Amino acid sequence: MAGDRWATFDCYGTLIDWNGGIRRELGRVFGEERADAQLERYHDVEPALEAGGERTYREVMTEAMRELGAPAGEEGGLADALPSWEPFPEVRPALEEARSRGWKLGILSNTDRDFIEASMKQIGVPFELAIVASEIGSYKPGHRHWLQFFEETGAPRDGHVHVAQSHFHDVVPAIELGLRTVWINRYQERHEPPPTRELPDLARLPDTLDELVAA
Repeated sequence: MAGDRWATFDCYGTLIDWNGGIRRELGRVFGEERADAQLERYHDVEPALEAGGERTYREVMTEAMRELGAPAGEEGGLADALPSWEPFPEVRPALEEARSRGWKLGILSNTDRDFIEASMKQIGVPFELAIVASEIGSYKPGHRHWLQFFEETGAPRDGHVHVAQSHFHDVVPAIELGLRTVWINRYQERHEPPPTRELPDLARLPDTLDELVAA
């Protein structure tokens, strides 16, 4: 509706401690001494498995574990562990504050419905909607998540901000669509093109959102 202010979020890496959750499981399966290297490999193999959008995210994670050389019976370890992964500590208070200022919240995620429902329970803050890759047949950095969001909500583009940690999956496509972006740069990365705003975490997000779209 006109006049609404919407903030959409990537979930994993932005709200939920994604690297921490994956690394713990990789350490369990492959041993602590291999966990960091396997985490890097995971991020290398995942995009190719998402290409085309045919796989569910559970299938992506399972096939990635196979490519990493998981022992028989451990291929589903990441998918089984994901629902228990917790949000970063500043996430809940920041989202609660944004909601108190009238912001509507949505999630645009490269995942499946059961995973995102479990993660929203972990976050503990209401969202107006969540759009997931396995239901629209497309993974970010494709544009379909945002197009679906605007179709479903009728949200005004001048009242919308997208917030995400992944420059590749989220910031770049949002910029391509002409949207305002807040890059949650938790790992002090350097990438082009620049977002509208850059923050190290979500602690100052409510003020930043209000700066970008006045009430």
